[in-house]
Amino acid sequence: MRTRGLVAEDFDPVVVVPKSIDNSKVVRQVDPRLSRDLWLLVFLVGALVAGLVLYAWPHLALRQTGVEAAEMAHERETLVEENRKLRLEKAALEDLRRVEAIAVRHLRLESPPAERVVIVEKPAPLPDGTLLAREQGGAARDR
Repeated sequence: MRTRGLVAEDFDPVVVVPKSIDNSKVVRQVDPRLSRDLWLLVFLVGALVAGLVLYAWPHLALRQTGVEAAEMAHERETLVEENRKLRLEKAALEDLRRVEAIAVRHLRLESPPAERVVIVEKPAPLPDGTLLAREQGGAARDR
């Protein structure tokens, strides 16, 4: 029996008929190896991350220390320059000729006559263990 070039021998006698399958009664069991493998993977990843953190931490701390040292060196240079400027300003403000010129010009102060000048000297310190004479109505003082 020939039909349009097909031979009866070309056909397979098995015919596939779809059949409905009900999987509602199938119970899935958890494989204990899957849980163990998952925990092993989590442990390995955790160990890898911990190793990377322990490797990177000192480098990060060293870098941070270098940045802080550079900032402190810059701050020190700034403070040294400011100190130098303040010392120069102090020296200029303590200049007696300048103080005298300001006193005469702005405050209209004059030098006193020679007979009104009183020189006050600071007494020399007494040696340790020196006893002073008693004052009237007072007790002896140790110096």
